[in-house]
Parts: sequence; C-alpha cells; structure tokens
Amino acid sequence: MKFTKTMSGGAILVMAAPLCFWSGTASAQGVIPAGGEAAVPVQLESSEREDENHIAIGAGGGYMPAYQGSDKYRFQPLPVVDIKLGRFFVNFEDGIGANLFDSENVTAGVGLTFADGFRKQDAPVGIGKLSDGVGARGFVKLRQFGFEAMLGGTKILAGNTKGVLVDASLSYPIRISDKLAISASIGTTYGDRKNNNRYFGVTAQQALASGLPQYRAGSGFIDATASLGAQYRLTDRIGVGVAGGVTTLLGEVKDSPIVKRKTQPFGMGFVSFRF
Repeated sequence: MKFTKTMSGGAILVMAAPLCFWSGTASAQGVIPAGGEAAVPVQLESSEREDENHIAIGAGGGYMPAYQGSDKYRFQPLPVVDIKLGRFFVNFEDGIGANLFDSENVTAGVGLTFADGFRKQDAPVGIGKLSDGVGARGFVKLRQFGFEAMLGGTKILAGNTKGVLVDASLSYPIRISDKLAISASIGTTYGDRKNNNRYFGVTAQQALASGLPQYRAGSGFIDATASLGAQYRLTDRIGVGVAGGVTTLLGEVKDSPIVKRKTQPFGMGFVSFRF
C-alpha cells in the first residue's frame, strides 16, 4: 500500500502530507499532513532503469508535523519498501498495484493506498482522532528532458475522510556521481469538499467540546510543497538517503481553527538494502 502523506489527517495525501522518498533502490514515504492526503514524492533515480525488476527493503524515520497544520512535531519510524516484478509494484509512492502502461516516457497505473489519519492526542482537545483508511489510486507519469511530471487521484474507500484527492508533482533528479544523486521536487494537492471538511472542519459537537469556532471547508487546493532529497550508495546493495522540505497550506483550509501553523518544514532519512 502506498503509505503516502502519512500525516494528512484528511485523506490520502496519497499516501502526507506524506512525503515520498523514491529511488531505484529504495522508497520511503512519510506523510506530510496534507489536508487530504496527497503526498508529494521526492524522487531519486538509480543508474538502472526504473522498469527493471528489483526488491529493496530498509528502515528510516521522519520528523514531521503531528497533523497538517499542527504546531506539534513527532518522530515517526518509516519502513522502506520498493518492489517491482513485471507490471506489479509495492512502494510508498504508488502503493500496491500494477502499471497498465509502461514505456520510456509514460507510465500509467492503479493501486491501493493507505491513508493515515491523526491521533486524538495530537489533535486539539475536543476534536478527536481521524481514523486511518484505504483508498484506490490511479496515476500517470510523464518523463521528458530529465524531468518527471506526475498526476494522481485517490478515492478513499474505507475510513479516513472518504473523500477524493488529486495530487501533482514535478521532480528533477541529478546524478552527481556513480554513488551520489540528488533530486528537487515541487507539488500540490487538491481535495474535494468531503475530504477538506472532514480533515479541517470543526463540527458543532467538536466546537462545543473544544471551544473552537465551528468551521466548514469547501473543495480546493490544500497545500504546496517543495523538497530536496539526496541518496548515497554505500555499496552495490546498501544505500542511505535524506530528504527535507517545506509545505504551506492554501485556500480555505489554511483558515481552519485547527490550523496552528500554515507553513511547516519536515525531514527524513533512511537506509535500504537491495536484494
């Protein structure tokens, strides 16, 4: 499953909102809470083609907001999983699924993703928790002139906000040497009314319990994210990486009473082993 915007209490920051860390040898995704759970990936490409079969696992951790708009931070352990066998894949960027079309310049696929909510203790008193969920995701990636553009959509099927998220990103990987690669990425997330309101809204009952004003958020853009990642290959099988960036809330969601900080930095690191 795509453990994408893990911190997005609203939907699938596609798996947070989360932030995704991908490479030909590893993939780790934290969720940068985004008002919907659309995640913005940080991609580092290996010297091998992405369409080659591979299995990589590892571990990492992220330091990120407790939820989208929170003024609290927490450390979150993050598994690293990147498996590709023919058309089928398991990673933190696209989840568990299959590529329906895959060429040198275009890839289109579908999968299931994990939508991470937020804990009761992390939310303002009286707001309660947002449950985790599972969503169906489709995506298209275009590669040209060294850039990769990605457009994806996720419908939460169970738990979480049950809303719809659309995420888009543009990344540019640069190979510094045979062992070192860096990648810059920008992205944004759009959520429908159900997603944005269930993540950022405050119901009458929550307002009474929390003392916050009642609030309803409509559909619209949730956030914009810029990130920079680096990966270093220690050996042919072992790699380490770091990524960091900043996310800022947009539109109506930034005015939600549960939003304490509209702009939030985040960071993460990982080590992976390729079989």
